Amino acid sequence: MQDAQAQFWKKKNKKKAQTEQKKPEPKGGIKPYNKVITKDAITDEGLFKVHKIDKKEFYEIPDSLFGREMLMVSRIAKTANGLGFGGGKANTQVLRWEKKDKQVLLRVVSYDVYANDSLPIHEAVVNSNFEPILEAFDIKSEKKDSLGNSTVIQINNLFEDDVKALGIPEYYRKGYKVTRLDSKKSFIESIKSYPLNIEARHVKTYGSNQPPSNYSLGTITVEMSTSMILLPEEPMKRRYFDQRVGWFTTRQTDYGLDVQESKSIKYLDRWRLEVKEEDIEKYKRGELVEPKKQIVYYLDRATPKKWVPYIKQGIEDWQVAFEKAGFKNAIIAKDAPTVEEDPEWSPEDIRYSVVRYLASPIPNANGPHVSDPRSGEILESDINWYHNVMTLLKGWFFIQTAAINPDAQSTEFKDEVMGRLIRFVSSHEVGHTLGLPHNMGSSVAYPVDSLRSANFTNKFGTAPSIMDYARFNYVAQPEDKGVALMPNIGIYDKYAIMWGYKPILDKDAKDEKEILDGWILEHAGDPLYRFGSQQWIVIDPSSQTEDLGDDAIKASLYGIANLKRIMPNLIDWTYEKGQDYEELDFMYGQLLNQFNRYMGHVTANIGGVYEYYKTYDQEGAVYTHVSKEHQQNCMNFLQEQLFTTPEWLIDENIFNKIEFAGAVERIRGLQVRTLNNILDFGRMERLIENETLNGKSAYSLLDMMTELRKGIFSELPYGKKMDTYRRNLQRAYVDRMEYLMTEDQSKSFGNTTVNVSQSDIRAIVRGELGTLLSKVKSGAARTSDLTTKYHLKDLQKRIELILNPVK
Repeated sequence: MQDAQAQFWKKKNKKKAQTEQKKPEPKGGIKPYNKVITKDAITDEGLFKVHKIDKKEFYEIPDSLFGREMLMVSRIAKTANGLGFGGGKANTQVLRWEKKDKQVLLRVVSYDVYANDSLPIHEAVVNSNFEPILEAFDIKSEKKDSLGNSTVIQINNLFEDDVKALGIPEYYRKGYKVTRLDSKKSFIESIKSYPLNIEARHVKTYGSNQPPSNYSLGTITVEMSTSMILLPEEPMKRRYFDQRVGWFTTRQTDYGLDVQESKSIKYLDRWRLEVKEEDIEKYKRGELVEPKKQIVYYLDRATPKKWVPYIKQGIEDWQVAFEKAGFKNAIIAKDAPTVEEDPEWSPEDIRYSVVRYLASPIPNANGPHVSDPRSGEILESDINWYHNVMTLLKGWFFIQTAAINPDAQSTEFKDEVMGRLIRFVSSHEVGHTLGLPHNMGSSVAYPVDSLRSANFTNKFGTAPSIMDYARFNYVAQPEDKGVALMPNIGIYDKYAIMWGYKPILDKDAKDEKEILDGWILEHAGDPLYRFGSQQWIVIDPSSQTEDLGDDAIKASLYGIANLKRIMPNLIDWTYEKGQDYEELDFMYGQLLNQFNRYMGHVTANIGGVYEYYKTYDQEGAVYTHVSKEHQQNCMNFLQEQLFTTPEWLIDENIFNKIEFAGAVERIRGLQVRTLNNILDFGRMERLIENETLNGKSAYSLLDMMTELRKGIFSELPYGKKMDTYRRNLQRAYVDRMEYLMTEDQSKSFGNTTVNVSQSDIRAIVRGELGTLLSKVKSGAARTSDLTTKYHLKDLQKRIELILNPVK
């Protein structure tokens, strides 16, 4: 009886089990781990485990990482033609993963406002800075084991949907009239996990009413790169910014400061260089010590072998600067391991900073970095080295040095020559990755004639900072034998690295400020230690790009003398058997560009205002107008070198090989660029202000306008014939005067703002046009050349219409 009953229940339980097995799996909900991460999963171990099953992507997040802050950096990795360039940063945000009920939330953390958590105001800051949710994910499964618990979520929506923080920036969306994300043409390319970061590549296709290319498709397709980087558990000690030393910075509004306002603070972006515990006494004695962790740059495997030593040397050139900060071997260069040596090595691994050699026609290199917004600590930096940067170097080096340098007198340089140029660019870009911006106020520290001295330039280079755009020595003349041609890591660079990196032991960020101030004041007033910021519109003529020396007129005259030596040799020096005249065309264009730079360097002094950063404990003005005498000399220079037709630039033997027409228009373009630059609303307003503040000691707007008119129309009192170039320049002058009478100042970042209709500008322009009208009438009557007479009659009518427009 018992056996029969046992058999009955055995059969019933078996039937029940079979029935339960046939029931469909419930939709949603948290499932067993092996039901989600099946044996078909392809798993990548790292910060999170990343699982791929068909087209589904899963993150397995260790529960220990919930609440930890991570930095998300989105870049445009591959771009459509006309849409920026690959590697451009699109967005940076701090994120925090949070587990809540049956979901995982991805929250955006802001460090724009801050107060120490020990202060009462901290609660108010938190309440006014609630962390928004970027994305929410259903928990698919949970795993519990001896190695630690973890949570599984499916991540596809984060990268496949139009999450704006991970897509193209808003200004592109507006500019190209993006309408929507095309989900059918958007997908995840790859997700890779590394010990400290996760790298996702995802292709996004947007509908566009005005795409930059491929108009017939009506879409824009880009590949985005999104890095998610684990931030250090203990932030690095900050170092506060001072504008007297140039530095890339992070900004924050700190409500915890004992001041009667909400104050914005800036702190340096810099690597975490710290003294080892066992070396502290050595460091205090002034001995050089190696840091706990070196700054290491790896060279991309794609880098051509012959350029590797030069790029490495450019990196390690900075060791001399770090020695001033107390460290030896602080920065080193290494070859990337081969695939055989380390198959897992990748330039996308945040543990490695890499000089990435890119097969691209972009003639450039750049050095972006990723920093911790809590402290400014640079976590990683990849220098993008575009192959075609050599074209840029070739053009600069040829035009700026070929007059005195046989190594530059051809279209192809020897490897050791190009290698030295590559080393120079490498050093400059590494400087950016260390935290240093351009220091355009550096090169003005050297007297122009010192740049002609072999002893001086071989000791000090061509500028105190390699971070200036003081390219190559165009000042040196053929008789200046042995002169150096380019800058090195200079006095300012060593000083800046010392100021930013030298450890100040046993002091917090606030208390070390007094010491940092003292280091600056030691060199106050010394131009070798000056920082001059890069300007979008040049107002301070001592802080310009591409210039050399302390006198723009003298330096430019030396430069023009060299261009005049190069001009008759252009055909011979660009000769290549069997080739067309493409190189001749390119180098002639480079020569014109260099000449135009000289005109810009001098023009900036007219209406110029020097800017020398100071604090209350330093005497003297921060802003000082350029002297009247120097501004007058600059106007004379422009009249002689540019507005008087530069006939030496006109060579029919070159023109008949590179173009069927264009010589006249080219000269006109050169002259008009500078003319319009002089007759700029902002410059004119600064001249008015200078006279208002300084009276007769100032170069006034009326002084400038009178001298400009007299120079451009110098033929009128004598009835001289005017050639085509001169007639074009005079018409351009009248056109610009009409612009000044009828237009308002366009919004321009960095310019001097002026209400044109309520300033003296139009009154003076009207007066100058009235004077010119009288001179033109008498000049037309005086000249015997018919074309000149017709030209002057035409100018007369134009001016009359400006002064008395037809309604």
